[in-house]
Formats: sequence, C-alpha cells, structure tokens
Amino acid sequence: MKRSRFSEEQTIEGSGLASQEHRCREYARSKGYDMLEVFPDDASGAGDFMKRPGMVKLLEFLDKGSHEQMIVIFDDLKRFARDTIFHFKLRQTLSQYNAVPECLNFRFEDTPEGEFVETVFAAQGQLERLQNRRQTVPKMKARLEQCYWVFHAPVGYASGRLQSQADVKRFLETHPTFPIDIYGDVRYQRVTEIMIRPLCAGYLQNKDWGISLRKAKHEGLISFATYQKIQERLACKPVAPSRPDIREDFPLRGFVLCGDCDRPLTSCWSKSATRKRHAYSRCQYKHCPSKGKSIKRDEVEEAFEGILGSLQPSKELVTAASAMFRDRWEHQRSQGALIVQTMK
Repeated sequence: MKRSRFSEEQTIEGSGLASQEHRCREYARSKGYDMLEVFPDDASGAGDFMKRPGMVKLLEFLDKGSHEQMIVIFDDLKRFARDTIFHFKLRQTLSQYNAVPECLNFRFEDTPEGEFVETVFAAQGQLERLQNRRQTVPKMKARLEQCYWVFHAPVGYASGRLQSQADVKRFLETHPTFPIDIYGDVRYQRVTEIMIRPLCAGYLQNKDWGISLRKAKHEGLISFATYQKIQERLACKPVAPSRPDIREDFPLRGFVLCGDCDRPLTSCWSKSATRKRHAYSRCQYKHCPSKGKSIKRDEVEEAFEGILGSLQPSKELVTAASAMFRDRWEHQRSQGALIVQTMK
C-alpha cells in the first residue's frame, strides 16, 4: 500500500515551525513515506480543531484527495487536539477520510489499553490548556488595567476627508494589502469595527472584562477629539455622498446665493403660455425682500463663467501648487512600490 504523509505543527512549544517540520520530515524519511504536503498551524483553536486554519486546510486536502490511505504526522500529541472530546472527534474525522495519524512521541493503538492511554494523554493536554488560560487571563486583564493593549494589533484606520462609511469602504477596497473576506470584499461590519475602536485614538477598553475606557500607553494615530466626532457622525443620520436634488439641469444649485438675504437660491422649471419650459433660480425665504423674484439660469451661468475667466492664479501660487503636486506624486510612487513589495 502506497502511503503519503502530511505534517501539521504549531509554534506554541519547541523552537518553532521550522524545527518541528524538520523533525516530521526526518520521521517520514525514516519510515519511507512520500511527502505530499505540509500544513503549518500556529493557532490552538481553544481545543476545537475546526478553528485552526492549518487543520481546516488539511481536512480540505483530504476531502479533495483519492481514497488511498494517507498518513498524517504530528510532531507532538498535544498539537493533535488539546481537548478530550475534540481529540476523538478528530480521530473519527481522519478515519472517515481513510487517514491514519502518527505522532513522533506517541504510538496510536486500536486496543482497549491503547485507547485508555490515549484518553489519559488527551485529558492531560486539556488540563494544561485550561490551566494556562486560568493563569493567562488574569495577567492580561491586569495589563489592560495598566493601560497596555494585550491583544493583536487592530486592522487599519481611515479618517479625515471620508464622509461616510461607504466612502471608507471604497477607500479600503482600493488598497490591495487590506484584509478582505473570503468573497474578496470589505464588509460594512469591518468598517464599523474600525471606526468605533478607540485604540487608534490612544485609548482602550474591554467591556467583557470590565475594563472601562481609559488612556492607553501607546500613542494614538488620531486625536481623541477626532474619535469623538466620528462617533457622533456614526450616531447621526447617514451622510449621503451627494445631494439627491443635484442634477445636470442646475449644476450651480446650492452655490448661488441671494443678494439680499445671502441664502441659497432655489432652482426650478416653469412653463410659459406657449407650454415652453424655462429654467430659473429664485429666493424662497419668506422674510427676504427678493422673495419670489426669479433670474434666468442662463444669466446666472454666464455670469459664473465670466468670473471663472477673470480668475488668474499668481506666480507664487502656481509654484507652490507645482511643488505640492511633485511631493504628492513622489509619495504615491513610493507607496505603490511598497505595496508591490508587500504583496510579493
């Protein structure tokens, strides 16, 4: 029977993935197994093997493979499943794929005595995992109380010119190195999580552990005042990307003000006695002396074009704008090169 070998390791103990993989390779070579694939895994999954990316990939590989018997090699029995129930669930799952587990420091035996010993070792692994958690959680909570962030660094942040969550979503989607979901999208939930997280303002909190909002030890990317403005914006009515009443018919709507009350003029169409349509702008403010008085749209736009034609930037302004453009161009070019390097 031809036997192929898989390897799944972690970096919780030992000298890391590389040394564990080397040991597994040497073991496979001594047994005469053909190496097909390596599945590294540095996540424990809290005992649940379906929460471990490497294990999930291994099972997907077995599911797509043939019915030929495979050998799955683990460097340590504790890396198999640090939970008694999930340990035997994983054993059953591998058996369904016609896969046989082998371990460098433990011998699997399908006997009553072998199952008893295996149960004891699996229970010992579960005990160690729970003891580690019991010791680790209070230490992490204490560090949080001392204003140090103890979890993984959060995903990036965007602020400033972006006016809505939709703008933030589109902005993040233009960056190829930003994490996306399995469907290749940046979801609104991810955008919301980024915007409500106080870490980027130099603050932290953890409601699950009773840690109230407090100033953290790390330096914020934005000010706390900016963070508060973002929360106020999120609590208000969503900001539309543009006004729904802006049309090609009246491109200057909202920009032309009444000469008496200094309020924006209202744009509208009217019909003459000949049923011909005419475009006008008028003031609708009830206390304005010019209320109801109209001015033709064409006259407004011609006057606006005249103003644009009379505007001439100074030599100093052109020089400054050119320098700013060159700086921005060089910055974008360096950022582009960095993104390419990161993706490689």
